[in-house]
Amino acid sequence: MRNKLILIICFLTVVLTGCKLESNPSDSITTESITKTAEGLTNAVNGAYSLFKDHLPFNGGQDDNLMYLRNFYQLSDFASDDVVCSQVTTDPLFLSFSLDHSPTQTNARYFWYISYKIINTANTVIEQGEKGGDQSALTKQLIGECYFLRAYCHFNLVRLFAKPYSIDPNAPGIILRTSSTDNPQKARATVKEVYASVVQDAIKSSSLMNQARGVQYGSKEAAEALLSRVALYQGAYQDAINYSTQVINSGRFSEASPATYLSLFSNAISNSETIFCIAFTTLDDYGKAGSIASQYYSDGNSGWGEEFASKPLRDLYAQNPADIRTSYIVPLKDANGDIQTKNGIPIYYVTKFSFQGGRPALSSPILFRLSEMYLNRAEAEANLNQTAAALNDIDMIRKSRGLSNALYNGTVPANSTLLQTVLLERRLELAFEGHRTYDVYRNKQNMNRTYWGYHLPGLKESDINLSVDPTNYTGMIIPYTSTKIIYYLPVDEILSNKLATQNP
Repeated sequence: MRNKLILIICFLTVVLTGCKLESNPSDSITTESITKTAEGLTNAVNGAYSLFKDHLPFNGGQDDNLMYLRNFYQLSDFASDDVVCSQVTTDPLFLSFSLDHSPTQTNARYFWYISYKIINTANTVIEQGEKGGDQSALTKQLIGECYFLRAYCHFNLVRLFAKPYSIDPNAPGIILRTSSTDNPQKARATVKEVYASVVQDAIKSSSLMNQARGVQYGSKEAAEALLSRVALYQGAYQDAINYSTQVINSGRFSEASPATYLSLFSNAISNSETIFCIAFTTLDDYGKAGSIASQYYSDGNSGWGEEFASKPLRDLYAQNPADIRTSYIVPLKDANGDIQTKNGIPIYYVTKFSFQGGRPALSSPILFRLSEMYLNRAEAEANLNQTAAALNDIDMIRKSRGLSNALYNGTVPANSTLLQTVLLERRLELAFEGHRTYDVYRNKQNMNRTYWGYHLPGLKESDINLSVDPTNYTGMIIPYTSTKIIYYLPVDEILSNKLATQNP
């Protein structure tokens, strides 16, 4: 029965005293209970947002490590070359580091489950809201937010569980769920079909959302930001430029200055760059038990702090010591000022998910921000050979990061290409925000993970020898053609949906 829920039924009972959706079957929901009042519809939509940060029971138990956002960053960034793992662990996050994926790995299974729970919640609200008599601006806004959330979740699923569009648009994608009454037995749409659905939903959402409720909710600009990202991944470069420009010229956002950048992530809701974030409050401070920050940082009590900034990334930042983006990479030093190590790996904590309200494990993760729009536009411009425009967009960001003395000023570095220059800036600006793996593979590049850490094949803690690097780098340059760049569909889907084929 639980497997069926993954495919068709998301629990949806509106709790008018809060925004969470409790676990009652959706067939007990009536049209009136959702749409009769603006309050009911608002609470239903707010409940969808809460699913990004809640720890829901799964697989017959409660695991505080399971949360949409926490698992998204694991599945995305831990498979990249920006993060280093400091030890062997039984936590399924280790499978993202090692690329030893499995149809039974819990973080991927939960991400699939919770994604479709959000999607089905969105479907139910869309259907009931569009059938209702109230077509006020607020109702349209809320329905638009659900189209946006459905598009966003489908897009993340296809990025993780299917080949990049640029490699094979006709490859098997994911299960498109655009109706609450979908047949549970449904084949995978192609990657191209999924992208088409995402674009259609995002355009629809943009047309409906004209009552902005704040950056912690979907908005017209958030939908345009998603369309910018999707177009870039498709290689629809003029569309990427157009959508990015619409967001940039909206007048709602501005680049963080070197001073305000220092608090960009700890004060996401009020920062001028934030387009869309998931709002966490002090009640959502999970501390060491299941927060995103606990993976990357510890003050001794607040987190595990077992994943660090990688040496290749740190070496890139070191080329420009004035780069204020290094403020989010914090070395742990001893009383003598020496950088401490764990299992032979230098400890460089990452604080992009910390210090909201001064709390080490709390932030409101930013899913779209203005800098990405400049970078999306720059990459599209680079692919259209618009050199001056691309470098100008990059320099816009560099000026805001304390690099006014290290601008490109219209000249591509002698040891680089225009596209490589743009992708380097994407890496520096968007590190740890869930972009790196997709940026590498969709551009048909290989991931170079030949650096010391526990992502290396066959490495055990007994191998540690601080005087000799015992690492085995075989197979650690991951080609974009590798089957390891995507995850297996969860076993739950395969067993309950006979039309769903598995990834090789």
